[in-house]
Amino acid sequence: MLTIGCHLSSSKGYLAMGKEAVKIDANTFQFFTRNPRGTKAKAIDENDVERFLAFAKENGIERILAHAPYTLNACSADEHLRELARDTMADDLRRMEYTPGNCYNFHPGSHVGQGAEAGIAFIADMLNQILKPEQRTTVLLETMSGKGSEVGREFEELREILDRVECKERMGVCLDTCHVWDGGYDIVNDLEGVIGKFDRIIGLEKLKAIHLNDSLNPLGAHKDRHAKIGEGCIGEEALKRVVTHPALKDLPFYLETPNELPGYAREIAVMREASR
Repeated sequence: MLTIGCHLSSSKGYLAMGKEAVKIDANTFQFFTRNPRGTKAKAIDENDVERFLAFAKENGIERILAHAPYTLNACSADEHLRELARDTMADDLRRMEYTPGNCYNFHPGSHVGQGAEAGIAFIADMLNQILKPEQRTTVLLETMSGKGSEVGREFEELREILDRVECKERMGVCLDTCHVWDGGYDIVNDLEGVIGKFDRIIGLEKLKAIHLNDSLNPLGAHKDRHAKIGEGCIGEEALKRVVTHPALKDLPFYLETPNELPGYAREIAVMREASR
């Protein structure tokens, strides 16, 4: 059965997100760990978490994905900003232990003129400080579109970060269809080739999640503007091929399209039908 959901607001707690997911026929979801444009986080409500875990088990919700705030930059030239990213992510990983066995996704960051090599070194150093062998959360590097000085547009950059991380068993990758398309990987006309390249460079065993988004931009635009499924340059048919590809179909898919719940419900229905 296709594991698919969307991004939900965490403001009302885990149980509320679980109920919203079930309402739109989702069996997973993504959420921000805290303010996506800041660092403030609500205290964990242990009762809410316990009720959610029971609800999730009853309703087949699995492999939820937490997303770090957009504002964090693990490879900033500013040491204080790097420390903020490190401390925030370390706190997030502690909080994730309340819902063990899931994933935590973050944007690698922007090297802001230092060069990709310096940025990669900073990211790996931070991960080596915060990852613990005993943690039950897998941390995911997200593929990026390459706007500005973003690290992670090329699979090779993500591979280099992974190679430098000591706690390798707690690391993986989240592939964003909009980002890789904008980054120059042609998933419309050469999905097989893109998957093959990912496997050769990173390894499909490291691919843990997929952000399923259309793009407002043409191939290789190096921008990042998500579109609703079928309303962008990737198109509905190409994204159906993504969710049904033998190497990808068993992964969890997370919609980040510009939608409200009814729109997400329609997109989930379309992808479920394609996967049958």
